[in-house]
Amino acid sequence: MKIIDISRTISEYMVVYKDKPEKKPQIVKTRSFAEHGANESIMNLDSQTGTHADAFYHMIDDGKKIDQISLDKFMGKCIVIDLTKVRNKITDDHLMKYKISKNEIILLKTKNHLENKFDFNFTYLDKTGAEFLAKKGVKLVGIDQLGIEREQPMHDTHVILFKKGVPIVEGLDLTKVKEGKYLFIGLPIKIKDSDGAPVRAILIKGRI
Repeated sequence: MKIIDISRTISEYMVVYKDKPEKKPQIVKTRSFAEHGANESIMNLDSQTGTHADAFYHMIDDGKKIDQISLDKFMGKCIVIDLTKVRNKITDDHLMKYKISKNEIILLKTKNHLENKFDFNFTYLDKTGAEFLAKKGVKLVGIDQLGIEREQPMHDTHVILFKKGVPIVEGLDLTKVKEGKYLFIGLPIKIKDSDGAPVRAILIKGRI
């Protein structure tokens, strides 16, 4: 059994969505071992920090919040699809060549790299791709960018998936992951009434 960590490390220096300063984590040490016999910190995190899950409430005002979505949605059989050659948007045409079954988790590996700054021209999932995956009845869709869509004023990609009960995980690190089948586990922090939450996401290859 091989465990692959596909989560981004949270730090004050990490890349955040659209490089917005207010989305930068703030981590302040409040107690030191030398003075108090213990190390403790306070963290100020945006709900969409790093590797995170979007609840339906994120884009649908009466949608389920993160603590209301079944954890079953965030674990299961998974396919990593290599779309690193796609330079703009992922459409249904790109996904039709893959055998995708109901209740599978789909992770989209793109050319995106979260290194020193946010890429405003990142590869995203077009609404036709979202419609294709929603019709297939997938359990969850993940992508290796801090957003799954851009240039869609009505947030079509999010809404199409959310209305079919499909949560989204953004900000994955798939740089060292090959296309193929895995077991995915990515549980969001249980935060009451939240639109999203950080996730520690892993892939498992081989028998458990």
